[in-house]
This record gives sequence, C-alpha cells and structure tokens, in this order.
Amino acid sequence: MKKQSKTEKALSHKVFLQREYGSRHLAYERELEFYDAVKDGNFKALNKLMLPLKDRHLGTLSKDALRNAKYHLIITVALITRFCIEGGLESETAYTLSDVYIQQVDACRSEEEIDLLHRELVFDFADRMKKRKAAQGISRAVKKACDYIYDNLHQRLTLEKIARAAGIHKNYLCALFKKETGSTVQEYIRRKKIEAAANMLSYADYSPQELSDYFSFSSQSHFTNTFKRIMNATPAEYQRTHYHSHWQKR
Repeated sequence: MKKQSKTEKALSHKVFLQREYGSRHLAYERELEFYDAVKDGNFKALNKLMLPLKDRHLGTLSKDALRNAKYHLIITVALITRFCIEGGLESETAYTLSDVYIQQVDACRSEEEIDLLHRELVFDFADRMKKRKAAQGISRAVKKACDYIYDNLHQRLTLEKIARAAGIHKNYLCALFKKETGSTVQEYIRRKKIEAAANMLSYADYSPQELSDYFSFSSQSHFTNTFKRIMNATPAEYQRTHYHSHWQKR
C-alpha cells in the first residue's frame, strides 16, 4: 500500500472533519460573483456578496485569528487585482495598488484594522472600475489625452504637449474634452494631481512642499489652496485624518 504524504493525510483529515461537522467552503459560483462585482464596479452587488474575513465559509488558513484574516485579505487582493486587469484596469496601476494594500495588510495589528482595510480596498478597486466603465464612451483622442496626463502628473503639463499626444489641435481638444468629460483640461489636470497627492498623504509622511515640488505646482501656497478647494481640507488636515487612521496603531 502506497504511503500517504503529510499533505495528503492533512487533506483527508480536513475533508473528514468538514463532512462530519457540515462545514463547507464558499461556493465557487458565489466567489466568482463577488470578484465579478468588483470588476464591474457594482456596489449594490458587493454590499450583498461581501463576507467578513472571519466567516467560516472562507476556510481556516491559520489557527491565529489575525494571521488567518491577513492571509485571506492577501488572497483577496491578489484575485481582485487580476480580475480588474482582465476588466481593463491598467496592469501597472492594479499591481502597484495591490502592493500598497498588501504592505498595509502586513502592518495591521488587529482584526478590526483588517476589517476596515478589507472594505476600503474592495470598494477602492470597484470605484476605479466603475469610473473606467463610465469613461468607455470617451473618444480615442480624449482617452489619449487622459492617459498622457496620468503618465505625466509630476510634470508641468501644457495644452500643446497634451494635444500633440492626442493627435489633434489644441483648440479642438479643449472643446472635445469639455464636451466628453464635463471638465476643462486644466481642471482635469489639477484634480488628478490633487487626487494623487491625497493618495500619497494617506500612505506616507510627505510635506506639502515635497508634494508641491513633485507635482510641479508654481508654489506651495498654490498647491495648498488647490488641495483645499478640491479635497475640502488642507494637506495637513487631510494627512492627520487619513494617514493617522492608517498608521496610528502600527
């Protein structure tokens, strides 16, 4: 008789216990529904399908409750990342976002922190997919302009450079951009720079001057005023609320 390996013995024992006590993993179809809801940016479905990481149907990966939650969240991030890339999210954005969240998972010190991070990352990815889906009706020229802006947020962007990247005259770009996005090119640039700056303030200890320089604002005061107008808080206020909430217990 062939000797069972240690892994095979553990598998047989686990299956036996699950059969005896009526414990089952989450149905594959339900898992797919959840990840498809993230990919589709479907918040309504997510609120119904999203389970707490301690739910017994997710299985036990560690006897330590915190470690078990961390393992499940890392798996969740990895799968969400791949589903979103399949759904059209830029792979570099998706993988970088995944790295950021996994680093935060590693730093969590309680199940409560894991629960909050779980919800944050799921709806962050879903929101990005929802916005991407809404932007699918945008013309190729405006899409090229948006991509150029995204890739060069740290530079001082000019209408001439953006129009050249989009392959159309700058006057036509201005009219088309406003029609399709509801925003002027300059308003869009300012918002994207500030959103990126806010994200950096949430996860690292940057000063307003550092961010002003990095995103090529004319001055720190210009950066601070623009930030406050868009985010309804100064950089310092935003950082105290968001960065502190992520790291105060680390």
